[in-house]
Amino acid sequence: MDLHNANAYTRRHFLGTGLTLASASVALPAFLQRSAFGLPAAAEGMSSIPGVDEDRILVVLQLGGGNDGLNNVIPFRDDNYYRRRPGIGIPADNALRLGRNDDVGLHPGLRAFKELHDDGMLSIIQGVGYPNPNRSHFKSMDIWQTADTSGTGDGWIGRYVDAECCGYGKGESGTADGTGGGTDGEVSGQPTISIGREAPLAMQGRKAKPVSFETPDLFRWTGEDVHESLSAPYESLTMHGVRDGVDADSAAGFLMRTALDAQVSSDLIRKAVRQAPQAQYPGNALGRDLAMVASMIRAGLKTRVYYVSLGGFDTHAGQGGSNGRHAQLLQTYATAVRAFYQDLKASENDSRVMTMVFSEFGRRVSQNASGGTDHGTAAPMFLVGPMVRAGVIGDHPSLSDLDDGDLKYKIDFRSVYAGILEDWLSADSKTILEKSYRKLPILA
Repeated sequence: MDLHNANAYTRRHFLGTGLTLASASVALPAFLQRSAFGLPAAAEGMSSIPGVDEDRILVVLQLGGGNDGLNNVIPFRDDNYYRRRPGIGIPADNALRLGRNDDVGLHPGLRAFKELHDDGMLSIIQGVGYPNPNRSHFKSMDIWQTADTSGTGDGWIGRYVDAECCGYGKGESGTADGTGGGTDGEVSGQPTISIGREAPLAMQGRKAKPVSFETPDLFRWTGEDVHESLSAPYESLTMHGVRDGVDADSAAGFLMRTALDAQVSSDLIRKAVRQAPQAQYPGNALGRDLAMVASMIRAGLKTRVYYVSLGGFDTHAGQGGSNGRHAQLLQTYATAVRAFYQDLKASENDSRVMTMVFSEFGRRVSQNASGGTDHGTAAPMFLVGPMVRAGVIGDHPSLSDLDDGDLKYKIDFRSVYAGILEDWLSADSKTILEKSYRKLPILA
């Protein structure tokens, strides 16, 4: 078989079986050269990492700007809440009660989350934060994304991909016991995909890099839009991998592999998201992003982690109570996530997908003079899916025992990460988080 036909077959096989670390060639020039001809055998199950359930998926939803957790999960029985928030507090009668004996309820804008809760698909983790909290948006987000209070280093999801696929912190052969996995830095696992203009720090590893795009139409070569005559020379340059007579380890060989890999990724993702959603999503950007994720999952992409975000939560003024800007943001993310799970259920993928919702910090307990809230500390996290430990986890932080006007955290966010890594993704959290944290029980 000549090299031209071999690479054509490889491309068809990629498109028929799923995305195999589409971005790996950027960091690992020898990836395609080493693995292209092994794909037909390996692609049958694609479970190349011993002991890891590669059928499970994590979706991360980042609420950027500092979501006011105290007006997400409302301590409606605590008078301190109403004394400190006379203008923006949610009346007790408006709070969506979670149970007859619960002391907290959900904001009325989170009615879709209340439905998920009633269906046993929502975990509400109270008082999540970290020691010596930082109130800078950028620094605190870096802390959450690196899982390190210094806010420096690789992303925690990137380290997860590195550890499971590239052998970091494992035996010489790539796995914890040294019996399998990638060799010589080769990535043998699955990619991460971020929907947005740029990939978040959380997904940046030392070896594996995420695929990131804002819309599938932008994730393609656009030369043919200039003139159709450009298509043939483009395909000649990019679709055949390393040509005869080219050193595979040279700069030219690297570029040839990268071009093929990028085109395969683009074709596969755009083909996946062309499928019509199987649920009615809200007509906003987050709804469109989650609809794309559901389509890629339904198409069988082998991606393990997806990342989406919603901004606008920096509500220093005019936050509002039961109505207003903050209420609209809550409704936006809750209805989009509910539609996402309706879509996943229609394709029988809901049991495979856990969604984690977080923000870089909460807001201060007392409202400010502008009818808003300033940067705070601890806040709730949400986990969604039929596999989660449903209901309220942990006690609500005290509204009288405060840290200079802020809530004191009850649960370290890295304990939540440890629970997700250990119990959902079957990974070694100590290796990935680079420290041992008591994992929070998150599964039913």
